[in-house]
Amino acid sequence: MRKAIIDYKKVTPEILQLLQERYPGGYRDRDIVIFDDHHNNTIEAVEVKTTDTIYLVKVSSKLHYTMANISTESNDLEEIVPDNVEDFSEE
Repeated sequence: MRKAIIDYKKVTPEILQLLQERYPGGYRDRDIVIFDDHHNNTIEAVEVKTTDTIYLVKVSSKLHYTMANISTESNDLEEIVPDNVEDFSEE
């Protein structure tokens, strides 16, 4: 099985849908996986699986906002997250 770490910027509507299904009320602290990457940076992510891939989606304020405000009628991430939502995870 393939494993992938992805940033919010690369979340597809399909992965976002899987996140919504796995965490319908939003993710909690106990759902977050914490690990160090190859540069010794600490990464916090939530896990979602497909039939062939395990995705670790990096936790950010934009991901949290999107999951809290997603419309099942819209697959356009640009419509869901306004530009003024700041992402502090990269600091």
